[in-house]
Amino acid sequence: MKRGDIVLCSMSSDFGKVRPAVVVQSDTFNGVRDTTSLCPLTTTDIEAPLFRIMLNPAPSNGLVKQSWIMIDKVCSIKNSRVRKIQGALTDNELKQIDVALRQWLALGD
Repeated sequence: MKRGDIVLCSMSSDFGKVRPAVVVQSDTFNGVRDTTSLCPLTTTDIEAPLFRIMLNPAPSNGLVKQSWIMIDKVCSIKNSRVRKIQGALTDNELKQIDVALRQWLALGD
């Protein structure tokens, strides 16, 4: 698993159903820790353009429906809850996540 991968996983709490999510933690820690930080995806569109990044289905990302990355729901789950890697984001999509995460977490430029 690496940063920018879209994985199918079983999340906890309110997001507990099996859903796709984007790995957002640094590759430095992937495979070293027993948890992975990610942003879940949803097919529900809400008015939150700064913190919901739209993804169109493509063979490269493995999605079958238009989806939105929920930057405002970033969380960490145990690696054992990740079922499979189904695709990956483009470099441009990953840059959009970087900008949104910096805003959401007040990390500045």
